[in-house]
Amino acid sequence: MKFLAITLIVHDTAGSAASGPTTSTRSGASAGSGTSTTERFREVVDNAVLAEELGFDGFGVGERHERPFISSSPPVVLSHIAAKTSEIRLFTAVTTLSLLDPVRAYEDYATLDHLSGGRLELIIGKGNGTAQAQLFHVTPEDQWERNREGYELFRRLWREDRVTWDGRFRPSLTDAETWPRPLQRPVRVWHGSATSKESVDLAARYGDPLFSANVTNPIDPYGELIDHYRERWAHYGHDPADALVGAGTAGLHVARTSQEAIETYRPIFAARQETFRRHGVPPVFHSLEDAIERGSLLVGSPQQIIDKVHRYHDRFGHEVMHVQADADGLPPARHRASLELFQAEIAPVLRKEIPSRPFPGRLS
Repeated sequence: MKFLAITLIVHDTAGSAASGPTTSTRSGASAGSGTSTTERFREVVDNAVLAEELGFDGFGVGERHERPFISSSPPVVLSHIAAKTSEIRLFTAVTTLSLLDPVRAYEDYATLDHLSGGRLELIIGKGNGTAQAQLFHVTPEDQWERNREGYELFRRLWREDRVTWDGRFRPSLTDAETWPRPLQRPVRVWHGSATSKESVDLAARYGDPLFSANVTNPIDPYGELIDHYRERWAHYGHDPADALVGAGTAGLHVARTSQEAIETYRPIFAARQETFRRHGVPPVFHSLEDAIERGSLLVGSPQQIIDKVHRYHDRFGHEVMHVQADADGLPPARHRASLELFQAEIAPVLRKEIPSRPFPGRLS
C-alpha cells in the first residue's frame, strides 16, 4: 500500500507574487519582479530537481496562454525536467485540450512519456482566460464541447493502433496510425475541474480520476463537485471503491510556530490580494487568517498543517495532494527550509495516516 501522494505544482507566473506586477514588459523580462523569463524557466526546472531531491512524488506544470503565465508549452518544459530527474512523476496541471489538436497533443505527450520512462500523469481541462478566444478562437460557448470531443479522440489514440473518427472541430481520420505508440498502455488521464460539472461528469463516465483545483474558494464548493463526481461514478456503473480524487492547495509555508509562518507569509498574501483587486477580481478571503481557516492555504506549524489536511481529506477523500512549488516571494533559503520541514515532519505522518493507491512504477 502506498500512502498519500504529495506532488509539487508550479504556479507558472513570470515572477513572484510578492514582487508586484508580473506581466511581461519585453521579451525575457517581468515588470516589477526583476526576474527574466529565462531565469523564471530555470527556477521552474530547479524546483523540480529540488522536489525529487526532497522526496516528493510528483511535479506539475500548467498550461496558460496569457500574461503573467509563461508555461504555454508544458510538454517542452516537462521534457527538460525529465532529462534532469529520474523518478518523480510529471504532471500537466492542466493540459487545455479544448485548445489543442488531439492528434498533435497525443504525439507530444507520447514522446514525453517515452523520454521520461513512463512517468507522465496527464491532467486535462477546458481552460479559461481571454487569450483562448484571442489566440485560438475558443469561446466559453464552445470550449466545453471542444474539450469533450478532443478527449474522446485523445482517449482512443492512446488505446488503438489505428483510428477511424469523425467530429466537429478537426478533420476526420480514416484508419489513421499515430506514432510513437505510448510507453504507458495507456497513460492515466485525470480531469481537472474548479467549477465545471461537465468535466466531472466526463471523468466519471469514462472511469477516470478527478483532480479538484481547490485553490481560489473555500473548500465547500470543491467538496460539492467531488460529491457530484462520486454520484456520477456510481450512476455509470463503476465500483465506488475505484473512484480516485486528487486536490490542490492555495499555497504553502511551514515554520516551527504558527506565528512565524503567518507573519512571514502575510506580505505574500497581501500582494496576492492586491493583484486580485488590480484585475477587478473581488478577493474571496478578507484576511490571511480567514484564508487559512476557510480555504486550502497551508500556512502554519507542522502539526497545524497535518490537522488541516486531515480535515479536508475527511471532506474530499483525496489520495493525491498538490502543494505549491514556487518560492512565491520567500527568499530561496526560507523556501527550501519550508519544503524540507514539510517533508521531514508533515509528509511522513500524512503518508502513514491517509492511505492511497500507488503511482505506476517506472517503465524503463
